[in-house]
Amino acid sequence: MPTIDYRYTAIFEPLEGGGYQVIVPALPEIVTAGRSLEEAREMARDAIRCALEGMAKEKVPFPKDIPKKPRTEKLRVSLKAA
Repeated sequence: MPTIDYRYTAIFEPLEGGGYQVIVPALPEIVTAGRSLEEAREMARDAIRCALEGMAKEKVPFPKDIPKKPRTEKLRVSLKAA
């Protein structure tokens, strides 16, 4: 059986304690992490593969990748002191 390659944008965020958290905007159920960038990539690939296999089993169409680069902003939130 032939294989088909799928590509999805992954966002790698450095974690304070080391390593990276990864999200995949087209597949919002995916949040994973790794102790190194390479481990985070492998965890993300595995999570994407699992998500797509589950969708294929349920006959759910695969989502398209998010074509635009993500935008990041710092937002300020105020809380009343206790």
